[in-house]
Amino acid sequence: MKRRLRRLVVAILVSGLLTACSAGAGSAPQPTSTSTAGEDSSLVIGFSAEPANLDFTRTDGAAIPEALLVNVYEGLVKLDQSTGEIVPLLAESWTVSEDRRTYEFTLREGVRFSNGAEFTAEDVKFSIERVKSDAWTISLKKGMDVVESVEVLSPTKVRVVLSKPSNSWLFAMTTRIGAMFSRTGVDDLANKPVGTGPYVLKSWRRGDSIVLERNENYWGEPPAIKTVTLRYFKDPTAMTNALLSGAIDVVGTLQAPEALDQFTDDDRFQVIEGTTNGEVTLAFNNESGPTSDIRVRKAIKHAIDHQALLDTAWAGRGFLIGSHVPPTDPWYEDLTGLYPYDPKRAKDLLAEAGHEKLRLRFRIANLPYAVAAAQVVAAQLAEVGITAEIEPLEFPARWLDEVFTKADYDMSIVAHVEPRDISTFGNPEYYWRYDNKEVRDLLAQADAGTDEEQVTAMKRVARTIAEDAAADWLFLLPNLIVAKKDVTGLPKNRIGEAFDLTTLGRS
Repeated sequence: MKRRLRRLVVAILVSGLLTACSAGAGSAPQPTSTSTAGEDSSLVIGFSAEPANLDFTRTDGAAIPEALLVNVYEGLVKLDQSTGEIVPLLAESWTVSEDRRTYEFTLREGVRFSNGAEFTAEDVKFSIERVKSDAWTISLKKGMDVVESVEVLSPTKVRVVLSKPSNSWLFAMTTRIGAMFSRTGVDDLANKPVGTGPYVLKSWRRGDSIVLERNENYWGEPPAIKTVTLRYFKDPTAMTNALLSGAIDVVGTLQAPEALDQFTDDDRFQVIEGTTNGEVTLAFNNESGPTSDIRVRKAIKHAIDHQALLDTAWAGRGFLIGSHVPPTDPWYEDLTGLYPYDPKRAKDLLAEAGHEKLRLRFRIANLPYAVAAAQVVAAQLAEVGITAEIEPLEFPARWLDEVFTKADYDMSIVAHVEPRDISTFGNPEYYWRYDNKEVRDLLAQADAGTDEEQVTAMKRVARTIAEDAAADWLFLLPNLIVAKKDVTGLPKNRIGEAFDLTTLGRS
Protein backbone atom coordinates (compact mmCIF):
# COMPACT_ATOMS: atom_id res chain seq x y z
CA MET A 1 0.00 0.00 0.00
CA LYS A 2 2.75 2.39 0.99
CA ARG A 3 4.68 1.79 -2.23
CA ARG A 4 1.49 2.20 -4.26
CA LEU A 5 0.72 5.57 -2.69
CA ARG A 6 4.30 6.73 -3.15
CA ARG A 7 4.03 6.07 -6.90
CA LEU A 8 0.73 7.93 -6.95
CA VAL A 9 2.26 10.89 -5.14
CA VAL A 10 5.16 11.10 -7.57
CA ALA A 11 2.70 11.15 -10.46
CA ILE A 12 0.78 14.04 -8.90
CA LEU A 13 3.92 16.08 -8.28
CA VAL A 14 5.21 15.52 -11.80
CA SER A 15 1.87 16.58 -13.24
CA GLY A 16 2.19 20.10 -12.01
CA LEU A 17 1.67 20.55 -8.28
CA LEU A 18 4.86 22.54 -7.98
CA THR A 19 3.38 25.24 -10.20
CA ALA A 20 0.26 25.65 -8.06
CA CYS A 21 1.11 29.21 -7.01
CA SER A 22 1.80 30.63 -10.48
CA ALA A 23 -0.54 32.83 -12.48
CA GLY A 24 -2.97 31.15 -14.87
CA ALA A 25 -5.28 31.81 -17.74
CA GLY A 26 -7.73 30.01 -19.95
CA SER A 27 -11.09 28.40 -19.43
CA ALA A 28 -12.23 26.37 -16.46
CA PRO A 29 -12.12 22.60 -16.91
CA GLN A 30 -15.47 21.12 -17.84
CA PRO A 31 -17.06 17.90 -16.61
CA THR A 32 -15.60 14.84 -18.25
CA SER A 33 -18.60 12.58 -17.69
CA THR A 34 -20.09 10.83 -20.69
CA SER A 35 -23.37 10.24 -18.85
CA THR A 36 -26.43 9.52 -20.93
CA ALA A 37 -28.70 9.30 -17.92
CA GLY A 38 -30.88 12.18 -19.12
CA GLU A 39 -32.34 15.32 -17.61
CA ASP A 40 -33.75 13.57 -14.54
CA SER A 41 -30.58 11.69 -13.52
CA SER A 42 -29.91 11.45 -9.80
CA LEU A 43 -27.24 10.22 -7.45
CA VAL A 44 -27.13 9.44 -3.72
CA ILE A 45 -23.74 9.70 -1.98
CA GLY A 46 -23.03 8.53 1.57
CA PHE A 47 -20.88 10.54 3.98
CA SER A 48 -20.06 10.26 7.68
CA ALA A 49 -19.71 13.86 8.92
CA GLU A 50 -22.83 16.02 8.59
CA PRO A 51 -22.58 19.83 8.74
CA ALA A 52 -23.83 21.43 11.96
CA ASN A 53 -25.17 24.24 9.76
CA LEU A 54 -24.42 25.56 6.28
CA ASP A 55 -22.36 28.63 7.17
CA PHE A 56 -18.63 27.98 6.78
CA THR A 57 -17.88 31.67 7.45
CA ARG A 58 -18.67 31.18 11.14
CA THR A 59 -18.41 27.42 11.67
CA ASP A 60 -15.14 25.50 11.50
CA GLY A 61 -14.85 21.93 10.29
CA ALA A 62 -14.66 20.33 6.86
CA ALA A 63 -18.22 19.02 6.46
CA ILE A 64 -19.72 22.28 5.13
CA PRO A 65 -17.15 23.05 2.40
CA GLU A 66 -17.11 19.35 1.51
CA ALA A 67 -20.76 19.67 0.49
CA LEU A 68 -21.00 23.27 -0.73
CA LEU A 69 -17.64 24.51 -2.03
CA VAL A 70 -17.33 24.32 -5.85
CA ASN A 71 -20.85 22.84 -5.96
CA VAL A 72 -22.92 25.75 -4.56
CA TYR A 73 -20.23 28.35 -3.88
CA GLU A 74 -17.46 29.15 -6.34
CA GLY A 75 -14.28 31.17 -6.06
CA LEU A 76 -12.22 33.09 -8.57
CA VAL A 77 -10.01 30.00 -8.82
CA LYS A 78 -10.15 26.38 -7.75
CA LEU A 79 -7.84 23.44 -7.21
CA ASP A 80 -7.74 20.81 -9.94
CA GLN A 81 -8.08 17.51 -8.09
CA SER A 82 -6.13 15.51 -10.64
CA THR A 83 -3.07 17.77 -10.85
CA GLY A 84 -3.13 20.00 -7.76
CA GLU A 85 -2.87 23.02 -10.08
CA ILE A 86 -4.72 26.29 -9.48
CA VAL A 87 -7.11 26.79 -12.40
CA PRO A 88 -9.58 29.53 -13.39
CA LEU A 89 -13.18 29.46 -12.22
CA LEU A 90 -15.10 32.75 -11.87
CA ALA A 91 -11.95 34.54 -13.01
CA GLU A 92 -11.22 33.62 -16.61
CA SER A 93 -7.64 34.93 -16.27
CA TRP A 94 -5.36 36.92 -14.00
CA THR A 95 -1.98 38.63 -13.97
CA VAL A 96 0.57 39.14 -11.19
CA SER A 97 2.86 42.17 -10.90
CA GLU A 98 6.62 41.82 -10.94
CA ASP A 99 6.84 42.53 -7.20
CA ARG A 100 4.21 39.78 -6.63
CA ARG A 101 1.95 42.09 -4.64
CA THR A 102 -0.72 43.05 -7.20
CA TYR A 103 -3.20 40.64 -8.77
CA GLU A 104 -5.61 41.75 -11.50
CA PHE A 105 -8.47 39.39 -12.28
CA THR A 106 -10.67 39.39 -15.37
CA LEU A 107 -14.07 37.96 -14.46
CA ARG A 108 -16.41 35.87 -16.56
CA GLU A 109 -19.40 37.68 -17.96
CA GLY A 110 -22.99 36.54 -17.64
CA VAL A 111 -22.58 34.94 -14.22
CA ARG A 112 -25.46 35.20 -11.77
CA PHE A 113 -26.01 34.11 -8.21
CA SER A 114 -28.78 31.65 -7.43
CA ASN A 115 -30.87 34.55 -6.06
CA GLY A 116 -30.76 36.19 -9.51
CA ALA A 117 -28.22 38.91 -8.66
CA GLU A 118 -25.48 39.55 -11.22
CA PHE A 119 -21.93 38.62 -10.21
CA THR A 120 -19.55 41.56 -10.69
CA ALA A 121 -16.27 42.92 -9.39
CA GLU A 122 -18.24 44.61 -6.60
CA ASP A 123 -19.07 41.14 -5.25
CA VAL A 124 -15.40 40.19 -5.33
CA LYS A 125 -14.54 43.27 -3.29
CA PHE A 126 -17.44 42.56 -0.92
CA SER A 127 -16.47 38.90 -0.45
CA ILE A 128 -12.76 39.47 0.18
CA GLU A 129 -13.32 42.39 2.55
CA ARG A 130 -16.01 40.44 4.37
CA VAL A 131 -13.47 37.71 5.24
CA LYS A 132 -11.35 40.39 6.91
CA SER A 133 -14.31 41.69 8.90
CA ASP A 134 -16.00 40.38 12.04
CA ALA A 135 -18.57 38.64 9.82
CA TRP A 136 -16.10 35.77 9.41
CA THR A 137 -15.00 34.07 12.64
CA ILE A 138 -13.32 30.80 11.58
CA SER A 139 -9.59 30.36 12.09
CA LEU A 140 -8.81 30.04 8.36
CA LYS A 141 -9.80 33.70 7.80
CA LYS A 142 -6.21 34.63 8.67
CA GLY A 143 -5.32 33.63 5.13
CA MET A 144 -6.84 36.93 3.97
CA ASP A 145 -4.88 39.14 6.40
CA VAL A 146 -2.23 39.82 3.76
CA VAL A 147 -4.74 41.68 1.54
CA GLU A 148 -4.11 45.41 1.72
CA SER A 149 -6.80 46.65 -0.67
CA VAL A 150 -9.37 45.59 -3.25
CA GLU A 151 -10.19 47.96 -6.11
CA VAL A 152 -12.99 47.63 -8.64
CA LEU A 153 -11.60 48.61 -12.06
CA SER A 154 -14.74 47.77 -14.03
CA PRO A 155 -17.68 45.38 -13.64
CA THR A 156 -15.43 42.55 -14.88
CA LYS A 157 -12.02 43.63 -13.59
CA VAL A 158 -10.75 43.77 -10.03
CA ARG A 159 -7.36 44.56 -8.53
CA VAL A 160 -6.17 42.99 -5.28
CA VAL A 161 -3.08 44.46 -3.62
CA LEU A 162 -1.22 42.52 -0.95
CA SER A 163 0.78 44.14 1.83
CA LYS A 164 3.70 41.88 0.94
CA PRO A 165 4.43 39.07 -1.53
CA SER A 166 2.58 35.93 -0.50
CA ASN A 167 3.04 32.45 -1.90
CA SER A 168 0.03 31.15 0.00
CA TRP A 169 -2.63 33.76 -0.82
CA LEU A 170 -3.74 32.54 -4.26
CA PHE A 171 -3.74 28.96 -2.99
CA ALA A 172 -5.91 30.08 -0.07
CA MET A 173 -8.33 31.52 -2.61
CA THR A 174 -9.09 27.94 -3.70
CA THR A 175 -10.40 27.21 -0.20
CA ARG A 176 -13.56 28.38 1.52
CA ILE A 177 -12.14 31.85 2.25
CA GLY A 178 -12.07 32.45 -1.51
CA ALA A 179 -15.79 31.75 -1.97
CA MET A 180 -17.73 34.53 -3.67
CA PHE A 181 -20.90 35.79 -1.98
CA SER A 182 -23.79 37.89 -3.21
CA ARG A 183 -24.07 41.27 -1.51
CA THR A 184 -27.80 40.53 -1.19
CA GLY A 185 -27.47 36.88 -0.20
CA VAL A 186 -25.73 36.67 3.17
CA ASP A 187 -28.66 37.18 5.55
CA ASP A 188 -29.13 33.50 6.46
CA LEU A 189 -26.04 31.57 5.37
CA ALA A 190 -26.59 28.88 8.00
CA ASN A 191 -29.78 27.77 6.22
CA LYS A 192 -29.90 29.39 2.77
CA PRO A 193 -26.62 29.37 0.84
CA VAL A 194 -26.54 31.68 -2.19
CA GLY A 195 -23.75 31.04 -4.69
CA THR A 196 -22.89 31.01 -8.37
CA GLY A 197 -22.27 27.27 -8.54
CA PRO A 198 -23.76 24.50 -10.68
CA TYR A 199 -26.01 23.35 -7.83
CA VAL A 200 -28.48 24.99 -5.47
CA LEU A 201 -29.79 23.76 -2.15
CA LYS A 202 -33.14 22.04 -2.61
CA SER A 203 -33.65 20.70 0.91
CA TRP A 204 -31.87 19.77 4.13
CA ARG A 205 -33.19 17.20 6.57
CA ARG A 206 -31.01 17.60 9.65
CA GLY A 207 -29.56 14.33 10.80
CA ASP A 208 -30.30 12.69 7.47
CA SER A 209 -29.52 14.35 4.16
CA ILE A 210 -28.82 17.40 2.00
CA VAL A 211 -30.34 17.52 -1.47
CA LEU A 212 -28.66 19.62 -4.16
CA GLU A 213 -30.37 20.32 -7.46
CA ARG A 214 -28.86 21.45 -10.74
CA ASN A 215 -28.79 25.22 -11.15
CA GLU A 216 -30.65 25.69 -14.43
CA ASN A 217 -29.24 29.21 -14.78
CA TYR A 218 -25.63 28.16 -14.28
CA TRP A 219 -23.12 30.17 -16.33
CA GLY A 220 -21.01 27.16 -17.35
CA GLU A 221 -21.46 23.63 -18.59
CA PRO A 222 -24.35 22.16 -16.58
CA PRO A 223 -23.51 19.10 -14.49
CA ALA A 224 -24.64 15.75 -15.86
CA ILE A 225 -26.46 14.78 -12.66
CA LYS A 226 -29.62 16.79 -11.98
CA THR A 227 -30.19 15.86 -8.32
CA VAL A 228 -27.51 14.81 -5.83
CA THR A 229 -28.48 13.66 -2.36
CA LEU A 230 -25.79 13.65 0.33
CA ARG A 231 -26.85 11.14 2.98
CA TYR A 232 -25.17 11.05 6.36
CA PHE A 233 -24.44 7.90 8.37
CA LYS A 234 -23.05 7.74 11.89
CA ASP A 235 -22.47 3.98 11.51
CA PRO A 236 -19.98 2.99 8.76
CA THR A 237 -21.48 -0.49 8.52
CA ALA A 238 -24.91 1.01 7.88
CA MET A 239 -23.40 3.06 5.05
CA THR A 240 -21.81 0.04 3.33
CA ASN A 241 -25.05 -1.91 3.79
CA ALA A 242 -26.94 0.96 2.17
CA LEU A 243 -24.71 0.62 -0.90
CA LEU A 244 -25.18 -3.14 -1.00
CA SER A 245 -28.96 -2.76 -0.78
CA GLY A 246 -29.09 -0.03 -3.43
CA ALA A 247 -30.20 2.74 -1.06
CA ILE A 248 -27.16 4.83 -2.05
CA ASP A 249 -25.00 4.87 -5.19
CA VAL A 250 -21.65 5.95 -3.76
CA VAL A 251 -19.78 5.68 -0.47
CA GLY A 252 -18.02 9.04 -0.61
CA THR A 253 -15.34 8.14 1.92
CA LEU A 254 -15.24 4.55 3.09
CA GLN A 255 -15.14 4.57 6.89
CA ALA A 256 -14.84 0.80 7.26
CA PRO A 257 -11.78 -0.12 5.15
CA GLU A 258 -11.89 -3.70 6.37
CA ALA A 259 -15.12 -4.01 4.35
CA LEU A 260 -13.38 -3.09 1.10
CA ASP A 261 -12.68 -6.68 0.07
CA GLN A 262 -16.37 -7.54 -0.25
CA PHE A 263 -16.67 -4.97 -3.05
CA THR A 264 -13.40 -5.67 -4.89
CA ASP A 265 -14.57 -8.86 -6.60
CA ASP A 266 -18.21 -7.83 -7.00
CA ASP A 267 -18.82 -6.74 -10.59
CA ARG A 268 -21.71 -4.53 -9.48
CA PHE A 269 -19.27 -2.07 -7.92
CA GLN A 270 -16.10 -0.13 -8.57
CA VAL A 271 -13.43 0.62 -5.97
CA ILE A 272 -11.32 3.78 -6.15
CA GLU A 273 -8.21 4.06 -4.02
CA GLY A 274 -6.13 7.21 -4.08
CA THR A 275 -4.71 9.73 -1.66
CA THR A 276 -5.87 12.77 0.31
CA ASN A 277 -4.33 15.51 2.39
CA GLY A 278 -6.27 14.38 5.47
CA GLU A 279 -3.74 14.02 8.27
CA VAL A 280 -5.24 11.91 11.08
CA THR A 281 -3.64 13.86 13.89
CA LEU A 282 -3.16 12.97 17.54
CA ALA A 283 -3.37 16.49 18.91
CA PHE A 284 -1.67 17.51 22.16
CA ASN A 285 -2.56 20.46 24.35
CA ASN A 286 0.81 22.24 24.31
CA GLU A 287 -0.29 24.95 26.75
CA SER A 288 -1.72 23.20 29.81
CA GLY A 289 -1.92 19.84 31.54
CA PRO A 290 0.65 17.03 31.36
CA THR A 291 1.08 17.34 27.59
CA SER A 292 2.47 20.85 28.00
CA ASP A 293 5.69 19.02 29.00
CA ILE A 294 7.67 18.13 25.87
CA ARG A 295 9.00 15.01 27.62
CA VAL A 296 5.46 13.68 27.95
CA ARG A 297 4.69 14.43 24.33
CA LYS A 298 7.88 12.73 23.18
CA ALA A 299 7.10 9.73 25.39
CA ILE A 300 3.68 9.38 23.79
CA LYS A 301 5.19 9.45 20.30
CA HIS A 302 7.76 6.79 21.22
CA ALA A 303 5.01 4.64 22.76
CA ILE A 304 3.00 4.40 19.54
CA ASP A 305 3.72 1.74 16.94
CA HIS A 306 2.35 3.62 13.95
CA GLN A 307 2.47 0.75 11.47
CA ALA A 308 0.63 -1.53 13.88
CA LEU A 309 -1.90 1.23 14.47
CA LEU A 310 -2.49 1.69 10.74
CA ASP A 311 -2.81 -2.07 10.23
CA THR A 312 -5.25 -2.46 13.12
CA ALA A 313 -7.33 0.71 12.93
CA TRP A 314 -7.49 1.24 9.17
CA ALA A 315 -6.74 -2.17 7.65
CA GLY A 316 -3.27 -1.03 6.63
CA ARG A 317 -4.67 1.43 4.11
CA GLY A 318 -3.14 4.87 4.25
CA PHE A 319 0.30 6.42 4.44
CA LEU A 320 2.57 7.03 7.42
CA ILE A 321 3.74 10.63 7.77
CA GLY A 322 5.99 12.23 10.34
CA SER A 323 4.72 15.80 10.29
CA HIS A 324 1.77 17.92 9.18
CA VAL A 325 2.64 17.65 5.49
CA PRO A 326 1.11 15.19 3.03
CA PRO A 327 3.38 13.88 0.25
CA THR A 328 1.40 15.91 -2.30
CA ASP A 329 2.87 19.15 -0.92
CA PRO A 330 6.16 20.38 -2.46
CA TRP A 331 7.90 20.53 0.94
CA TYR A 332 7.11 16.97 1.99
CA GLU A 333 9.96 15.12 3.70
CA ASP A 334 9.77 11.68 5.30
CA LEU A 335 10.13 12.38 9.03
CA THR A 336 8.63 9.13 10.29
CA GLY A 337 12.01 8.09 11.69
CA LEU A 338 12.26 10.93 14.22
CA TYR A 339 10.32 9.04 16.90
CA PRO A 340 10.68 5.30 16.34
CA TYR A 341 8.56 2.91 18.37
CA ASP A 342 10.53 2.56 21.62
CA PRO A 343 8.47 1.77 24.77
CA LYS A 344 11.58 1.78 26.98
CA ARG A 345 12.51 5.28 25.86
CA ALA A 346 8.91 6.33 26.47
CA LYS A 347 9.02 5.02 30.04
CA ASP A 348 12.36 6.75 30.69
CA LEU A 349 10.96 10.10 29.48
CA LEU A 350 7.85 9.71 31.65
CA ALA A 351 10.03 8.93 34.68
CA GLU A 352 12.17 11.97 33.93
CA ALA A 353 9.00 14.09 33.83
CA GLY A 354 7.73 12.56 37.08
CA HIS A 355 4.80 10.81 35.40
CA GLU A 356 5.38 7.06 35.75
CA LYS A 357 1.61 6.72 36.12
CA LEU A 358 -0.30 9.25 34.10
CA ARG A 359 -3.98 9.80 33.28
CA LEU A 360 -4.90 11.82 30.21
CA ARG A 361 -8.26 13.11 28.98
CA PHE A 362 -8.52 11.71 25.48
CA ARG A 363 -11.42 13.65 23.94
CA ILE A 364 -11.90 12.61 20.34
CA ALA A 365 -14.30 13.27 17.48
CA ASN A 366 -16.92 10.50 17.34
CA LEU A 367 -15.96 9.57 13.78
CA PRO A 368 -15.05 6.00 12.77
CA TYR A 369 -11.37 6.62 11.99
CA ALA A 370 -10.90 8.58 15.24
CA VAL A 371 -12.62 5.98 17.41
CA ALA A 372 -10.71 3.10 15.81
CA ALA A 373 -7.35 4.89 16.11
CA ALA A 374 -8.03 6.03 19.68
CA GLN A 375 -8.59 2.47 20.86
CA VAL A 376 -5.22 1.39 19.48
CA VAL A 377 -3.45 4.47 20.88
CA ALA A 378 -4.97 3.90 24.34
CA ALA A 379 -3.90 0.26 24.35
CA GLN A 380 -0.34 1.11 23.31
CA LEU A 381 -0.04 3.94 25.86
CA ALA A 382 -1.23 1.60 28.60
CA GLU A 383 1.89 -0.49 27.95
CA VAL A 384 4.07 2.40 29.17
CA GLY A 385 1.92 3.39 32.13
CA ILE A 386 -0.36 6.00 30.57
CA THR A 387 -4.11 5.70 31.06
CA ALA A 388 -5.83 7.48 28.19
CA GLU A 389 -9.49 7.98 29.08
CA ILE A 390 -11.31 7.98 25.74
CA GLU A 391 -14.30 10.31 25.52
CA PRO A 392 -15.95 10.47 22.09
CA LEU A 393 -17.54 13.87 21.48
CA GLU A 394 -20.33 14.50 18.98
CA PHE A 395 -18.80 15.89 15.81
CA PRO A 396 -18.86 18.60 14.70
CA ALA A 397 -20.78 20.65 17.29
CA ARG A 398 -19.49 19.42 20.64
CA TRP A 399 -15.96 18.61 19.50
CA LEU A 400 -15.63 22.04 17.87
CA ASP A 401 -16.90 23.76 21.00
CA GLU A 402 -14.98 21.93 23.71
CA VAL A 403 -11.78 20.83 22.00
CA PHE A 404 -11.27 23.13 19.03
CA THR A 405 -12.54 26.36 20.60
CA LYS A 406 -11.91 25.94 24.34
CA ALA A 407 -8.90 23.59 24.15
CA ASP A 408 -10.41 21.59 27.00
CA TYR A 409 -8.46 18.36 26.46
CA ASP A 410 -5.10 16.64 26.87
CA MET A 411 -5.17 14.60 23.65
CA SER A 412 -7.59 14.41 20.75
CA ILE A 413 -7.89 12.83 17.31
CA VAL A 414 -9.37 14.37 14.17
CA ALA A 415 -8.40 14.40 10.50
CA HIS A 416 -7.15 17.76 9.23
CA VAL A 417 -8.30 17.86 5.62
CA GLU A 418 -7.82 21.57 4.90
CA PRO A 419 -5.01 21.90 2.33
CA ARG A 420 -1.63 23.21 3.49
CA ASP A 421 -2.86 24.00 6.98
CA ILE A 422 0.55 23.50 8.57
CA SER A 423 0.35 27.28 9.04
CA THR A 424 -1.94 26.65 12.01
CA PHE A 425 1.18 25.83 14.02
CA GLY A 426 2.07 29.50 13.67
CA ASN A 427 -1.10 30.49 15.52
CA PRO A 428 -0.74 30.16 19.33
CA GLU A 429 -4.53 30.44 19.68
CA TYR A 430 -5.22 27.40 17.50
CA TYR A 431 -6.50 24.46 19.49
CA TRP A 432 -3.13 22.78 19.97
CA ARG A 433 -1.94 26.01 21.59
CA TYR A 434 1.54 25.67 20.16
CA ASP A 435 3.64 28.83 20.61
CA ASN A 436 6.98 28.96 18.82
CA LYS A 437 8.40 32.22 17.45
CA GLU A 438 10.88 30.40 15.23
CA VAL A 439 8.02 28.63 13.47
CA ARG A 440 6.11 31.88 13.02
CA ASP A 441 9.19 33.54 11.52
CA LEU A 442 9.82 30.60 9.19
CA LEU A 443 6.22 30.65 8.00
CA ALA A 444 6.55 34.35 7.22
CA GLN A 445 9.82 33.76 5.33
CA ALA A 446 8.23 30.93 3.36
CA ASP A 447 5.25 33.02 2.37
CA ALA A 448 7.29 35.98 1.13
CA GLY A 449 10.24 34.13 -0.42
CA THR A 450 10.99 32.60 -3.78
CA ASP A 451 9.68 29.14 -4.62
CA GLU A 452 12.96 27.63 -3.52
CA GLU A 453 13.03 29.66 -0.31
CA GLN A 454 9.45 28.67 0.41
CA VAL A 455 10.21 24.96 0.13
CA THR A 456 13.33 25.28 2.30
CA ALA A 457 11.55 27.24 5.04
CA MET A 458 8.49 24.98 5.03
CA LYS A 459 10.66 21.91 5.41
CA ARG A 460 12.22 23.54 8.47
CA VAL A 461 8.75 24.27 9.85
CA ALA A 462 7.70 20.66 9.37
CA ARG A 463 10.84 19.34 11.01
CA THR A 464 10.64 21.80 13.93
CA ILE A 465 7.07 20.94 14.89
CA ALA A 466 7.90 17.26 14.55
CA GLU A 467 10.99 17.52 16.75
CA ASP A 468 8.98 19.54 19.29
CA ALA A 469 6.36 16.79 19.31
CA ALA A 470 3.76 19.52 18.82
CA ALA A 471 1.40 16.73 17.71
CA ASP A 472 1.64 13.17 16.49
CA TRP A 473 0.59 12.28 12.97
CA LEU A 474 -0.91 8.81 13.01
CA PHE A 475 -1.46 8.35 9.28
CA LEU A 476 -2.71 10.02 6.13
CA LEU A 477 -6.23 9.02 5.16
CA PRO A 478 -6.49 7.27 1.81
CA ASN A 479 -9.22 8.27 -0.61
CA LEU A 480 -11.40 5.16 -0.56
CA ILE A 481 -14.55 5.36 -2.66
CA VAL A 482 -16.91 2.51 -3.50
CA ALA A 483 -19.64 3.09 -6.07
CA LYS A 484 -22.00 1.37 -8.41
CA LYS A 485 -20.38 0.45 -11.69
CA ASP A 486 -22.32 2.99 -13.75
CA VAL A 487 -21.15 6.07 -11.80
CA THR A 488 -18.52 8.01 -13.74
CA GLY A 489 -16.17 10.92 -12.98
CA LEU A 490 -15.35 10.00 -9.37
CA PRO A 491 -12.16 11.65 -8.05
CA LYS A 492 -9.06 9.49 -7.76
CA ASN A 493 -7.58 11.88 -5.19
CA ARG A 494 -9.01 14.32 -2.67
CA ILE A 495 -6.51 17.14 -2.16
CA GLY A 496 -8.91 20.00 -1.48
CA GLU A 497 -11.83 20.71 0.81
CA ALA A 498 -14.67 20.04 -1.63
CA PHE A 499 -16.22 16.84 -2.92
CA ASP A 500 -16.56 18.10 -6.49
CA LEU A 501 -19.88 16.90 -7.92
CA THR A 502 -19.45 18.62 -11.27
CA THR A 503 -17.48 15.75 -12.83
CA LEU A 504 -19.97 13.03 -11.90
CA GLY A 505 -22.27 11.23 -14.29
CA ARG A 506 -23.95 7.89 -15.02
CA SER A 507 -23.18 5.69 -17.99
